[in-house]
Amino acid sequence: MSYAKVHCVGLVGVRGHVVEVEADLAAGLPGVVISGLPDTALHEARDRVRAAIVNSGQKWPNRRITLNLLPATLPKYGSAFDLAIAAAVLGGSGELPLLPLDRTVVLGELGLDGTVRPVRGVLPMVAAAARDGLDRVVVPVGNAAEAAVIPGVRVRAVDTLHRLVAFVRDGAALLPPPAVAPTTTGGGPDLAEVAGQELGRRALEVAAAGGHHVALLGPPGAGKTMLAERLPSLLPELDDDAALEVTALHSIAGLLPPGGRLLRRPPFQAPHHTATVPSLVGGGSGLARPGAVSLAHRGVLFLDEAPEFSKAALEALRQPLENGRVQVNRTRGATEYPARTQLVLAANPCPCAKPSGDVDCECTPLARRRYLGRLSGPLLDRVDVQVRLPPVRAAALLDTNARSESSATVAARVAAARQAAAARWAATGHRVNADVPGPSLRLPPWQLPGRDTRELRRRLDAGSLSARGFDRVIRLAWTVADLDGRDRPDGGDIAEAIHLRTGEGA
Repeated sequence: MSYAKVHCVGLVGVRGHVVEVEADLAAGLPGVVISGLPDTALHEARDRVRAAIVNSGQKWPNRRITLNLLPATLPKYGSAFDLAIAAAVLGGSGELPLLPLDRTVVLGELGLDGTVRPVRGVLPMVAAAARDGLDRVVVPVGNAAEAAVIPGVRVRAVDTLHRLVAFVRDGAALLPPPAVAPTTTGGGPDLAEVAGQELGRRALEVAAAGGHHVALLGPPGAGKTMLAERLPSLLPELDDDAALEVTALHSIAGLLPPGGRLLRRPPFQAPHHTATVPSLVGGGSGLARPGAVSLAHRGVLFLDEAPEFSKAALEALRQPLENGRVQVNRTRGATEYPARTQLVLAANPCPCAKPSGDVDCECTPLARRRYLGRLSGPLLDRVDVQVRLPPVRAAALLDTNARSESSATVAARVAAARQAAAARWAATGHRVNADVPGPSLRLPPWQLPGRDTRELRRRLDAGSLSARGFDRVIRLAWTVADLDGRDRPDGGDIAEAIHLRTGEGA
Protein backbone atom coordinates (compact mmCIF):
# COMPACT_ATOMS: atom_id res chain seq x y z
CA MET A 1 0.00 0.00 0.00
CA SER A 2 1.42 3.41 -0.92
CA TYR A 3 -1.38 5.60 0.46
CA ALA A 4 -2.61 6.14 4.02
CA LYS A 5 -4.78 8.63 5.89
CA VAL A 6 -4.91 9.57 9.58
CA HIS A 7 -7.12 12.15 11.28
CA CYS A 8 -5.75 15.09 13.23
CA VAL A 9 -7.11 18.53 14.28
CA GLY A 10 -5.90 22.03 13.45
CA LEU A 11 -6.78 25.20 15.35
CA VAL A 12 -7.86 28.55 13.98
CA GLY A 13 -8.35 30.78 16.99
CA VAL A 14 -10.27 28.88 19.62
CA ARG A 15 -12.10 26.67 17.11
CA GLY A 16 -10.73 23.33 15.99
CA HIS A 17 -11.11 21.79 12.53
CA VAL A 18 -10.62 18.11 11.73
CA VAL A 19 -7.69 17.66 9.34
CA GLU A 20 -6.99 14.58 7.21
CA VAL A 21 -3.27 13.81 7.07
CA GLU A 22 -2.65 12.00 3.78
CA ALA A 23 0.61 10.24 2.91
CA ASP A 24 1.45 9.04 -0.59
CA LEU A 25 4.68 7.07 -1.20
CA ALA A 26 5.87 6.86 -4.78
CA ALA A 27 8.95 5.83 -6.71
CA GLY A 28 11.39 8.65 -7.37
CA LEU A 29 14.06 10.72 -5.72
CA PRO A 30 13.71 10.22 -1.92
CA GLY A 31 12.34 13.26 -0.13
CA VAL A 32 9.37 14.67 1.77
CA VAL A 33 6.97 17.32 0.49
CA ILE A 34 4.31 18.80 2.79
CA SER A 35 1.33 20.65 1.28
CA GLY A 36 -1.77 22.20 2.79
CA LEU A 37 -0.58 25.61 4.05
CA PRO A 38 1.86 24.40 6.74
CA ASP A 39 3.77 26.89 8.92
CA THR A 40 7.48 26.71 9.74
CA ALA A 41 7.04 24.33 12.67
CA LEU A 42 5.05 21.98 10.46
CA HIS A 43 7.63 22.16 7.66
CA GLU A 44 10.25 21.05 10.18
CA ALA A 45 8.12 18.01 11.06
CA ARG A 46 9.80 16.04 8.23
CA ASP A 47 13.07 15.95 10.19
CA ARG A 48 11.46 15.29 13.57
CA VAL A 49 9.26 12.50 12.21
CA ARG A 50 12.10 10.79 10.34
CA ALA A 51 14.39 10.76 13.39
CA ALA A 52 11.56 9.58 15.65
CA ILE A 53 10.64 6.69 13.33
CA VAL A 54 14.24 5.51 12.98
CA ASN A 55 15.01 5.85 16.69
CA SER A 56 11.84 3.91 17.51
CA GLY A 57 13.17 0.88 15.64
CA GLN A 58 11.07 1.33 12.52
CA LYS A 59 12.22 1.53 8.91
CA TRP A 60 12.11 4.87 7.12
CA PRO A 61 10.78 4.35 3.56
CA ASN A 62 13.41 5.34 1.00
CA ARG A 63 10.84 6.75 -1.42
CA ARG A 64 9.33 10.05 -2.47
CA ILE A 65 6.80 10.96 0.25
CA THR A 66 4.04 13.49 -0.33
CA LEU A 67 2.11 14.64 2.73
CA ASN A 68 -1.11 16.56 2.21
CA LEU A 69 -3.18 18.17 4.97
CA LEU A 70 -6.85 18.52 4.09
CA PRO A 71 -8.62 20.87 3.80
CA ALA A 72 -5.72 22.44 1.91
CA THR A 73 -7.16 25.97 2.20
CA LEU A 74 -7.03 25.95 6.02
CA PRO A 75 -3.74 27.27 7.50
CA LYS A 76 -2.00 24.67 9.70
CA TYR A 77 0.13 25.65 12.68
CA GLY A 78 2.31 23.92 15.23
CA SER A 79 3.72 20.50 15.97
CA ALA A 80 0.54 18.66 16.99
CA PHE A 81 0.50 16.93 13.57
CA ASP A 82 3.79 15.03 14.15
CA LEU A 83 2.30 11.81 15.52
CA ALA A 84 -0.39 11.65 12.83
CA ILE A 85 2.23 12.22 10.11
CA ALA A 86 4.40 9.40 11.50
CA ALA A 87 1.43 7.02 11.57
CA ALA A 88 0.45 7.97 8.01
CA VAL A 89 4.00 7.46 6.69
CA LEU A 90 4.30 4.04 8.36
CA GLY A 91 0.84 3.09 7.12
CA GLY A 92 1.63 4.15 3.56
CA SER A 93 4.86 2.16 3.56
CA GLY A 94 3.02 -1.00 4.59
CA GLU A 95 4.68 -1.16 8.01
CA LEU A 96 1.43 -0.58 9.89
CA PRO A 97 -2.16 -1.71 9.24
CA LEU A 98 -4.05 1.48 10.09
CA LEU A 99 -7.46 -0.09 10.60
CA PRO A 100 -7.19 0.33 14.43
CA LEU A 101 -6.85 4.10 13.84
CA ASP A 102 -9.91 4.34 11.62
CA ARG A 103 -12.00 7.37 12.63
CA THR A 104 -9.54 8.11 15.43
CA VAL A 105 -7.90 11.49 15.96
CA VAL A 106 -4.16 11.34 16.66
CA LEU A 107 -2.42 14.30 18.34
CA GLY A 108 1.10 14.83 19.61
CA GLU A 109 4.54 16.31 19.04
CA LEU A 110 7.47 13.95 18.49
CA GLY A 111 10.91 14.22 19.99
CA LEU A 112 13.87 12.91 18.01
CA ASP A 113 14.04 9.86 20.27
CA GLY A 114 10.42 8.95 19.59
CA THR A 115 8.91 10.38 22.77
CA VAL A 116 5.49 11.98 22.42
CA ARG A 117 5.36 15.44 23.98
CA PRO A 118 2.33 17.47 25.10
CA VAL A 119 0.94 20.19 22.83
CA ARG A 120 -1.16 23.28 23.38
CA GLY A 121 -4.86 23.46 22.62
CA VAL A 122 -5.77 19.80 23.10
CA LEU A 123 -9.11 20.59 24.73
CA PRO A 124 -10.59 22.57 21.78
CA MET A 125 -9.04 19.99 19.43
CA VAL A 126 -10.83 17.11 21.14
CA ALA A 127 -14.04 19.16 21.25
CA ALA A 128 -13.78 19.63 17.48
CA ALA A 129 -13.30 15.89 16.99
CA ALA A 130 -16.39 15.15 19.05
CA ARG A 131 -18.36 17.75 17.10
CA ASP A 132 -17.47 15.95 13.85
CA GLY A 133 -18.47 12.54 15.20
CA LEU A 134 -14.95 11.21 15.91
CA ASP A 135 -15.28 9.79 19.41
CA ARG A 136 -11.81 8.21 19.79
CA VAL A 137 -8.63 10.23 20.32
CA VAL A 138 -4.99 9.36 20.99
CA VAL A 139 -3.13 12.15 22.79
CA PRO A 140 0.19 12.64 24.62
CA VAL A 141 0.09 11.33 28.15
CA GLY A 142 0.66 14.87 29.42
CA ASN A 143 -2.60 15.99 27.78
CA ALA A 144 -4.74 12.97 28.65
CA ALA A 145 -6.48 14.46 31.68
CA GLU A 146 -7.27 17.63 29.74
CA ALA A 147 -8.69 15.69 26.79
CA ALA A 148 -10.86 13.53 29.07
CA VAL A 149 -12.82 16.63 30.09
CA ILE A 150 -14.85 16.43 26.86
CA PRO A 151 -17.83 14.08 27.44
CA GLY A 152 -18.55 11.21 25.08
CA VAL A 153 -14.96 10.82 23.83
CA ARG A 154 -12.81 7.75 24.48
CA VAL A 155 -9.35 9.07 25.32
CA ARG A 156 -6.17 6.98 25.21
CA ALA A 157 -2.66 8.26 25.79
CA VAL A 158 0.81 7.45 24.45
CA ASP A 159 4.23 8.39 25.77
CA THR A 160 6.27 7.11 22.80
CA LEU A 161 5.83 6.39 19.12
CA HIS A 162 6.83 2.79 19.89
CA ARG A 163 3.73 2.41 22.09
CA LEU A 164 1.46 3.63 19.29
CA VAL A 165 3.12 1.21 16.83
CA ALA A 166 2.66 -1.68 19.26
CA PHE A 167 -1.02 -0.78 19.64
CA VAL A 168 -1.68 -0.64 15.89
CA ARG A 169 0.42 -3.67 14.94
CA ASP A 170 0.02 -5.99 17.93
CA GLY A 171 -3.03 -4.69 19.79
CA ALA A 172 -1.04 -3.67 22.87
CA ALA A 173 -2.96 -1.50 25.31
CA LEU A 174 -2.57 2.26 25.33
CA LEU A 175 -2.44 4.29 28.54
CA PRO A 176 -5.73 5.39 30.15
CA PRO A 177 -6.11 9.03 31.22
CA PRO A 178 -5.21 9.63 34.87
CA ALA A 179 -7.93 10.00 37.44
CA VAL A 180 -8.90 13.62 38.02
CA ALA A 181 -8.40 14.77 41.58
CA PRO A 182 -11.45 16.35 43.24
CA THR A 183 -11.66 20.11 42.92
CA THR A 184 -10.60 21.98 46.03
CA THR A 185 -11.63 25.55 46.65
CA GLY A 186 -8.64 27.54 47.79
CA GLY A 187 -8.88 30.39 50.22
CA GLY A 188 -8.40 33.46 48.04
CA PRO A 189 -8.57 37.13 48.96
CA ASP A 190 -11.70 38.01 50.94
CA LEU A 191 -13.65 41.24 50.85
CA ALA A 192 -13.74 41.25 54.65
CA GLU A 193 -10.05 42.19 54.60
CA VAL A 194 -10.79 45.60 53.07
CA ALA A 195 -10.90 48.30 55.73
CA GLY A 196 -13.62 50.91 55.31
CA GLN A 197 -14.33 52.03 51.73
CA GLU A 198 -18.10 51.52 51.83
CA LEU A 199 -18.45 53.25 48.45
CA GLY A 200 -15.81 51.01 46.89
CA ARG A 201 -17.42 47.88 48.32
CA ARG A 202 -20.84 48.92 47.02
CA ALA A 203 -19.38 49.71 43.58
CA LEU A 204 -17.74 46.29 43.49
CA GLU A 205 -20.98 44.55 44.46
CA VAL A 206 -22.97 46.36 41.77
CA ALA A 207 -20.28 45.61 39.20
CA ALA A 208 -20.27 41.91 40.09
CA ALA A 209 -24.07 41.66 39.99
CA GLY A 210 -24.45 43.32 36.60
CA GLY A 211 -21.18 42.47 34.84
CA HIS A 212 -20.21 46.16 34.68
CA HIS A 213 -16.75 47.64 34.08
CA VAL A 214 -15.22 49.63 36.95
CA ALA A 215 -12.77 52.52 37.33
CA LEU A 216 -11.34 53.11 40.82
CA LEU A 217 -9.64 56.47 41.36
CA GLY A 218 -7.90 57.36 44.60
CA PRO A 219 -4.59 57.96 46.37
CA PRO A 220 -2.12 55.17 47.14
CA GLY A 221 -3.28 52.91 49.96
CA ALA A 222 -6.96 53.65 49.41
CA GLY A 223 -7.60 49.98 48.61
CA LYS A 224 -7.97 50.08 44.83
CA THR A 225 -5.86 46.96 44.21
CA MET A 226 -7.38 45.10 47.18
CA LEU A 227 -10.87 45.72 45.87
CA ALA A 228 -10.00 44.70 42.32
CA GLU A 229 -8.35 41.46 43.43
CA ARG A 230 -11.48 40.50 45.37
CA LEU A 231 -13.93 41.00 42.51
CA PRO A 232 -13.54 37.37 41.28
CA SER A 233 -14.54 36.14 44.74
CA LEU A 234 -17.93 37.82 44.28
CA LEU A 235 -18.65 36.23 40.89
CA PRO A 236 -20.53 32.92 40.54
CA GLU A 237 -18.66 29.81 39.43
CA LEU A 238 -18.64 29.24 35.69
CA ASP A 239 -21.27 26.94 34.23
CA ASP A 240 -20.28 24.10 31.91
CA ASP A 241 -20.34 26.11 28.68
CA ALA A 242 -18.41 29.05 30.12
CA ALA A 243 -15.92 26.72 31.83
CA LEU A 244 -15.22 24.96 28.52
CA GLU A 245 -14.65 28.32 26.79
CA VAL A 246 -12.28 29.56 29.48
CA THR A 247 -10.39 26.27 29.78
CA ALA A 248 -9.98 26.08 25.98
CA LEU A 249 -8.43 29.56 25.89
CA HIS A 250 -5.97 28.69 28.64
CA SER A 251 -5.19 25.42 26.88
CA ILE A 252 -4.28 27.28 23.68
CA ALA A 253 -2.07 29.65 25.68
CA GLY A 254 -0.38 26.73 27.49
CA LEU A 255 -1.48 28.04 30.89
CA LEU A 256 -3.64 25.19 32.15
CA PRO A 257 -2.67 24.05 35.66
CA PRO A 258 -1.79 20.36 36.03
CA GLY A 259 -4.66 17.99 36.68
CA GLY A 260 -6.83 18.50 33.60
CA ARG A 261 -9.82 19.99 35.41
CA LEU A 262 -12.19 22.53 33.95
CA LEU A 263 -11.54 26.05 35.24
CA ARG A 264 -14.61 26.84 37.31
CA ARG A 265 -13.44 30.05 38.98
CA PRO A 266 -13.64 33.27 36.93
CA PRO A 267 -10.09 34.05 35.74
CA PHE A 268 -8.17 37.10 36.90
CA GLN A 269 -5.59 38.77 34.67
CA ALA A 270 -3.43 41.68 35.85
CA PRO A 271 -0.86 42.56 33.17
CA HIS A 272 2.00 44.96 33.96
CA HIS A 273 1.69 48.52 32.68
CA THR A 274 4.50 47.85 30.18
CA ALA A 275 2.29 45.31 28.37
CA THR A 276 2.21 45.64 24.58
CA VAL A 277 -0.86 45.71 22.36
CA PRO A 278 -0.40 42.05 21.23
CA SER A 279 -0.01 40.89 24.83
CA LEU A 280 -3.28 42.60 25.75
CA VAL A 281 -5.53 41.79 22.79
CA GLY A 282 -3.66 38.87 21.20
CA GLY A 283 -1.17 38.44 18.41
CA GLY A 284 2.19 36.95 17.52
CA SER A 285 3.60 35.46 14.35
CA GLY A 286 1.74 32.62 12.66
CA LEU A 287 -1.21 31.59 14.82
CA ALA A 288 -2.21 34.62 16.89
CA ARG A 289 -2.23 33.71 20.57
CA PRO A 290 -4.96 34.97 22.93
CA GLY A 291 -4.07 38.11 24.86
CA ALA A 292 -4.86 39.08 28.43
CA VAL A 293 -8.34 40.33 27.53
CA SER A 294 -9.24 36.87 26.17
CA LEU A 295 -7.53 35.00 29.00
CA ALA A 296 -9.78 37.06 31.30
CA HIS A 297 -12.89 35.90 29.37
CA ARG A 298 -15.79 35.41 31.83
CA GLY A 299 -13.57 36.89 34.53
CA VAL A 300 -11.70 40.09 35.40
CA LEU A 301 -9.04 42.10 33.56
CA PHE A 302 -7.33 44.44 36.03
CA LEU A 303 -5.17 47.31 34.80
CA ASP A 304 -3.37 48.73 37.82
CA GLU A 305 -1.83 52.19 37.35
CA ALA A 306 -3.92 52.42 34.18
CA PRO A 307 -2.59 55.84 33.04
CA GLU A 308 0.91 54.29 32.83
CA PHE A 309 -0.20 51.90 30.05
CA SER A 310 0.59 53.02 26.53
CA LYS A 311 -2.17 54.91 24.75
CA ALA A 312 -2.20 52.35 21.93
CA ALA A 313 -2.68 49.48 24.40
CA LEU A 314 -5.56 51.20 26.18
CA GLU A 315 -7.32 52.23 22.99
CA ALA A 316 -7.00 48.67 21.63
CA LEU A 317 -9.38 47.56 24.40
CA ARG A 318 -12.26 49.69 23.19
CA GLN A 319 -13.55 47.28 20.55
CA PRO A 320 -13.32 44.12 22.75
CA LEU A 321 -15.13 45.91 25.59
CA GLU A 322 -17.97 46.81 23.23
CA ASN A 323 -18.29 43.55 21.26
CA GLY A 324 -16.93 40.91 23.63
CA ARG A 325 -14.66 39.51 20.92
CA VAL A 326 -11.16 40.11 19.53
CA GLN A 327 -10.33 39.62 15.87
CA VAL A 328 -6.64 39.56 14.96
CA ASN A 329 -6.03 39.87 11.22
CA ARG A 330 -2.97 38.42 9.52
CA THR A 331 -1.99 38.05 5.88
CA ARG A 332 -2.91 34.35 6.01
CA GLY A 333 -6.26 34.86 7.67
CA ALA A 334 -8.09 36.19 10.71
CA THR A 335 -8.16 34.70 14.20
CA GLU A 336 -11.05 35.41 16.56
CA TYR A 337 -11.11 34.93 20.33
CA PRO A 338 -13.90 35.61 22.83
CA ALA A 339 -13.20 38.48 25.22
CA ARG A 340 -16.27 39.06 27.36
CA THR A 341 -14.52 40.28 30.47
CA GLN A 342 -15.03 42.79 33.26
CA LEU A 343 -12.47 45.57 33.07
CA VAL A 344 -11.22 47.16 36.29
CA LEU A 345 -9.10 50.31 35.96
CA ALA A 346 -7.18 51.69 38.94
CA ALA A 347 -5.50 55.07 38.87
CA ASN A 348 -3.97 57.64 41.18
CA PRO A 349 -5.52 61.10 40.82
CA CYS A 350 -2.21 62.71 39.85
CA PRO A 351 1.48 61.97 39.14
CA CYS A 352 2.76 62.80 42.65
CA ALA A 353 0.22 60.44 44.23
CA LYS A 354 0.44 61.80 47.76
CA PRO A 355 -1.23 59.38 50.21
CA SER A 356 -3.30 62.22 51.64
CA GLY A 357 -4.80 62.99 48.25
CA ASP A 358 -5.73 66.58 47.48
CA VAL A 359 -4.43 67.90 50.81
CA ASP A 360 -0.68 67.83 50.08
CA CYS A 361 -0.76 67.36 46.30
CA GLU A 362 2.10 69.19 44.58
CA CYS A 363 0.76 68.81 41.03
CA THR A 364 -0.66 71.70 39.05
CA PRO A 365 -4.23 71.43 37.78
CA LEU A 366 -2.83 71.04 34.26
CA ALA A 367 -0.59 68.14 35.34
CA ARG A 368 -3.54 66.42 37.02
CA ARG A 369 -5.70 66.80 33.92
CA ARG A 370 -2.94 65.52 31.65
CA TYR A 371 -2.31 62.51 33.87
CA LEU A 372 -5.91 61.31 33.99
CA GLY A 373 -6.32 62.44 30.38
CA ARG A 374 -4.26 59.41 29.38
CA LEU A 375 -7.49 57.50 29.95
CA SER A 376 -9.37 58.73 26.91
CA GLY A 377 -12.99 59.82 26.99
CA PRO A 378 -14.14 57.07 24.59
CA LEU A 379 -12.51 54.42 26.82
CA LEU A 380 -13.98 55.78 30.05
CA ASP A 381 -17.37 56.15 28.37
CA ARG A 382 -17.41 52.33 28.17
CA VAL A 383 -16.75 52.01 31.93
CA ASP A 384 -20.07 51.91 33.77
CA VAL A 385 -18.92 52.46 37.36
CA GLN A 386 -16.46 55.29 38.04
CA VAL A 387 -15.85 56.02 41.73
CA ARG A 388 -13.32 58.16 43.56
CA LEU A 389 -12.09 56.51 46.77
CA PRO A 390 -11.11 58.67 49.75
CA PRO A 391 -7.98 57.90 51.84
CA VAL A 392 -8.49 55.26 54.52
CA ARG A 393 -8.84 56.82 57.97
CA ALA A 394 -7.22 55.51 61.13
CA ALA A 395 -10.60 54.76 62.68
CA ALA A 396 -11.45 52.33 59.88
CA LEU A 397 -7.98 50.81 59.69
CA LEU A 398 -7.52 50.19 63.41
CA ASP A 399 -11.06 49.35 64.46
CA THR A 400 -10.79 45.81 65.84
CA ASN A 401 -14.55 45.59 66.36
CA ALA A 402 -15.41 46.27 62.72
CA ARG A 403 -17.20 43.39 61.03
CA SER A 404 -17.02 43.93 57.29
CA GLU A 405 -19.10 41.61 55.13
CA SER A 406 -17.21 38.65 53.71
CA SER A 407 -16.99 37.76 50.05
CA ALA A 408 -19.33 34.82 50.63
CA THR A 409 -22.05 37.06 52.05
CA VAL A 410 -21.84 39.56 49.19
CA ALA A 411 -21.53 36.76 46.61
CA ALA A 412 -24.87 35.35 47.77
CA ARG A 413 -26.58 38.66 47.01
CA VAL A 414 -24.75 38.88 43.69
CA ALA A 415 -25.91 35.37 42.73
CA ALA A 416 -29.54 36.24 43.56
CA ALA A 417 -29.34 39.45 41.51
CA ARG A 418 -27.82 37.59 38.56
CA GLN A 419 -30.56 34.97 38.71
CA ALA A 420 -33.21 37.70 38.59
CA ALA A 421 -31.51 39.35 35.60
CA ALA A 422 -31.07 36.03 33.78
CA ALA A 423 -34.75 35.19 34.24
CA ARG A 424 -35.81 38.63 32.98
CA TRP A 425 -33.62 38.55 29.87
CA ALA A 426 -33.97 34.80 29.16
CA ALA A 427 -35.92 35.42 25.95
CA THR A 428 -33.10 37.61 24.57
CA GLY A 429 -30.27 35.25 25.50
CA HIS A 430 -28.52 37.75 27.78
CA ARG A 431 -27.32 36.74 31.22
CA VAL A 432 -26.32 40.03 32.90
CA ASN A 433 -27.63 43.58 32.66
CA ALA A 434 -24.39 44.91 31.16
CA ASP A 435 -24.95 42.81 28.01
CA VAL A 436 -28.48 44.07 27.26
CA PRO A 437 -28.60 46.40 24.21
CA GLY A 438 -29.55 49.98 24.98
CA PRO A 439 -32.50 50.13 22.54
CA SER A 440 -34.16 47.25 24.39
CA LEU A 441 -34.09 49.27 27.62
CA ARG A 442 -35.60 52.36 25.98
CA LEU A 443 -38.64 50.56 24.56
CA PRO A 444 -41.66 48.92 26.22
CA PRO A 445 -41.98 46.86 28.27
CA TRP A 446 -38.64 47.83 29.86
CA GLN A 447 -38.83 51.59 29.31
CA LEU A 448 -38.72 53.49 32.61
CA PRO A 449 -41.21 56.27 33.47
CA GLY A 450 -40.29 59.79 32.43
CA ARG A 451 -40.47 61.07 36.00
CA ASP A 452 -37.65 58.69 37.01
CA THR A 453 -35.41 59.48 34.03
CA ARG A 454 -35.85 63.28 34.14
CA GLU A 455 -32.37 63.94 35.52
CA LEU A 456 -30.82 61.54 33.03
CA ARG A 457 -32.52 63.29 30.12
CA ARG A 458 -31.39 66.67 31.41
CA ARG A 459 -27.77 65.51 31.55
CA LEU A 460 -28.02 64.02 28.07
CA ASP A 461 -29.40 67.28 26.63
CA ALA A 462 -26.75 69.31 28.46
CA GLY A 463 -23.98 67.19 26.97
CA SER A 464 -22.60 65.99 30.32
CA LEU A 465 -23.73 62.45 29.50
CA SER A 466 -23.39 60.66 26.16
CA ALA A 467 -26.02 58.41 24.62
CA ARG A 468 -23.83 55.45 25.53
CA GLY A 469 -23.57 56.79 29.09
CA PHE A 470 -27.36 57.17 29.24
CA ASP A 471 -27.83 53.49 28.43
CA ARG A 472 -25.13 52.43 30.87
CA VAL A 473 -26.75 54.35 33.74
CA ILE A 474 -30.04 52.61 32.94
CA ARG A 475 -28.28 49.23 33.07
CA LEU A 476 -26.72 50.17 36.41
CA ALA A 477 -30.15 51.12 37.75
CA TRP A 478 -31.53 47.71 36.81
CA THR A 479 -28.63 46.05 38.64
CA VAL A 480 -29.20 48.18 41.76
CA ALA A 481 -32.87 47.18 41.69
CA ASP A 482 -31.95 43.49 41.32
CA LEU A 483 -29.63 43.69 44.34
CA ASP A 484 -32.36 45.32 46.41
CA GLY A 485 -34.99 42.78 45.29
CA ARG A 486 -37.19 45.09 43.18
CA ASP A 487 -38.76 44.16 39.83
CA ARG A 488 -38.02 47.54 38.23
CA PRO A 489 -35.77 50.49 39.03
CA ASP A 490 -37.26 53.58 40.65
CA GLY A 491 -35.98 57.12 40.95
CA GLY A 492 -33.73 56.23 43.87
CA ASP A 493 -32.05 53.44 41.88
CA ILE A 494 -31.35 55.84 39.03
CA ALA A 495 -29.97 58.40 41.46
CA GLU A 496 -27.55 55.81 42.86
CA ALA A 497 -26.63 54.71 39.33
CA ILE A 498 -25.81 58.32 38.41
CA HIS A 499 -23.65 58.60 41.52
CA LEU A 500 -21.79 55.38 40.66
CA ARG A 501 -21.31 56.57 37.09
CA THR A 502 -20.29 60.19 37.67
CA GLY A 503 -19.45 60.51 41.37
CA GLU A 504 -22.17 63.15 41.63
CA GLY A 505 -25.56 63.07 43.25
CA ALA A 506 -28.71 63.37 41.17
